Amino acid sequence: MSAATVDATIPADPAKAAGSGEDPLRRRPRRTGSGSAQRLFRAIVRDRLTLAGLAIVAAVVVAGLLAPVFAAWTGHGPTDQYREAGLNAVGVPVGPGSGFLLGADGSGRDVFIRTLYGTQVSLLVGVPATTLALLAGTTLGLIAGFFGGRTDAVVSQIIDITLSFPFLVTALCLVALNRGDDGQNIVNPILVVILVITLFSWTFFARIVRGQVIALRNRPFVEAAVSIGASRTRIIVRDILPNVIPVALVYWGVQLPLNIVGEATLSFLGVGVVPPTPSWGNMISDAQASALYQSQPWMLLGPGIALVLTVLGFNLLSSGLQNILDPNRKR
Repeated sequence: MSAATVDATIPADPAKAAGSGEDPLRRRPRRTGSGSAQRLFRAIVRDRLTLAGLAIVAAVVVAGLLAPVFAAWTGHGPTDQYREAGLNAVGVPVGPGSGFLLGADGSGRDVFIRTLYGTQVSLLVGVPATTLALLAGTTLGLIAGFFGGRTDAVVSQIIDITLSFPFLVTALCLVALNRGDDGQNIVNPILVVILVITLFSWTFFARIVRGQVIALRNRPFVEAAVSIGASRTRIIVRDILPNVIPVALVYWGVQLPLNIVGEATLSFLGVGVVPPTPSWGNMISDAQASALYQSQPWMLLGPGIALVLTVLGFNLLSSGLQNILDPNRKR
């Protein structure tokens, strides 16, 4: 053994190591999260796909946050009607300009302001619903994949049963049950939409996480943890979960735009966010139902472009993160 090898295995202060009861030959340097964070930041900066998605998502979030500022600047609220200024002499909505950046709708409301507030509604529904689905699906996927046997069979059966329910029919039933005797909603419709989307989203997270756990539970580091007597909870939380989280977070970015489109679909069909609260879905529905978008196309293009940009931004971001976190994946 060379001198360099001996020096590398002997601690700088053997007496201190012996006094602490620690085996000096098994000491390892502590890892810090700052190095990983810096590498991730550099990878994001170098990846144009991720940067493009991040820029679009940031713009959408900022637009939603600044909606009250633009409303105060223009003097137009999201539900206020300005029939004299927003409609011409024959009742047709005015186009962009004249105090309305994207024109007005059939009720004289500012399309631009309503589109910005629709951003808040879409994010308010999409982010909590996707996050709840992530937590529920990851938990059940960990349990099913690690324990296997009957536990896996029961969870898999629950997933199959959940997927057998049609999305729109279930949403219509829950909305109908949410109506009281007076015809008013018992629970806030936004909460109902979040519940419906969560019920149909957690299954995808559970399937992905379950497959990852099945592939990891027979890996050498898991077998080593079992051999030293580590508890199942510790193995799941400290050994398996850190390897599953990146995949689940990437899929969170994939599922979020789908859930935003799901909210817009429910609102378009009249079973989601209730007017006059602005939502991209009910704004598109109003424009299509009145056919006024033929003379004022921004009634349709405003929320439509916002929806497309949001979905595009999150898809680019999730695809870029998948490229970064999975070095073996080819573009």
